[in-house]
Amino acid sequence: MDVDALRALTPGCAHRTHLNNAGAGLLSQPTLDVMLGHLRREAEIGGYEAADAARDDIAAVSVAVAELVGGAADEVALFDNATRAWNAAFYSLPLGPGDRILTGRAEYGSNVLAYLQVAKRTGAEVVVVPNDESGQLDTAALAELVDERTRLIGVSHVPTSGGLVNPAAEIGRIAREAGVLFLLDATQSVGQFPVDVEEIGCDMLSATGRKFLRGPRGTGFLWVRSTALERLDPYVAEIRAATWDGGRGFTWADGARRFETWENSYVNILGLGAAVRQALDLSLDAIAERTLALGAQLRERLDALPGVATHDLGRDRCAIVTAKVDGVPTEDVVAALARAGVNATATVPEDTQFDTEVRGVHPLVRLSPHYYNTEAELDRAVEVIAGLRR
Repeated sequence: MDVDALRALTPGCAHRTHLNNAGAGLLSQPTLDVMLGHLRREAEIGGYEAADAARDDIAAVSVAVAELVGGAADEVALFDNATRAWNAAFYSLPLGPGDRILTGRAEYGSNVLAYLQVAKRTGAEVVVVPNDESGQLDTAALAELVDERTRLIGVSHVPTSGGLVNPAAEIGRIAREAGVLFLLDATQSVGQFPVDVEEIGCDMLSATGRKFLRGPRGTGFLWVRSTALERLDPYVAEIRAATWDGGRGFTWADGARRFETWENSYVNILGLGAAVRQALDLSLDAIAERTLALGAQLRERLDALPGVATHDLGRDRCAIVTAKVDGVPTEDVVAALARAGVNATATVPEDTQFDTEVRGVHPLVRLSPHYYNTEAELDRAVEVIAGLRR
């Protein structure tokens, strides 16, 4: 990987040390060019006409996303963010009194709120699977909790609040053996390391474009296994998703398109496609090798500082690194980094409610390097944090 060349194609690298890729990655110049080109075309010839002219490129986005996750293009639905993609899957699952939703302590806050809302509406039950001694989801406990009442296993692959990588493939094995649908929130993992739906064994996967994929904000996607469609009832019907039969009925669109809506920002969709293609061309294996190594280096350097401790759980960890500085409020650490030109953020207790219940550590400073970051940039961030202690 030619890091210098990749940085030269990333305008933001000239101005900031961007260690907030778990929030939003920096757009590359090729992605920016694709988006600006289509926006200009919309201005010059009209929005409908520009979309018609770019029809083949738009269709290629679903193909690229499918290649990214190891599925088929007709199993991909495009959305304006990952939460709407996740909601499209979850709210399409019929649930009733006594049905059970199993989830983990690392589950994202919006997902938890959806579980609680549907449980209140339907009489379903939300069951939180405990962590094992490493802090990842305890798969032995999960296997014991799965029973004939279980309708869904919903898990965040990587939480928003740390570097944990949950054992998705083992969770998938348990779900398949029990015949239970498995919804994987891959918002923080897709683009950071290889994510293959066949290896994992999930039935549905949601993700965003703006984080480690380096796509634009306002993009997301849902992958749905073809064999899971018959067990889902999309909760919104509209002209993209279904066709009126001329009477009092309608038929759903083929494949995952039944979850989409007709109106889209094709500027953003084409930007997502460019970002996905860039990740595929670079190779997710190569991206993972560098990105995970940078995360490990940063974690090690922070742990070596007096009065600083990292708080990432699990046997496998990724490039998201969370830490606390003794005696210094987290917001002050983030502000000091910003003054030094380093982008970072803080964890939000409400974003991971179940984790916050058992760990009194939030908010934490969250730093998340990507493959275009350098070791010198890590040094800069560590030096700022070390200076706070001094």
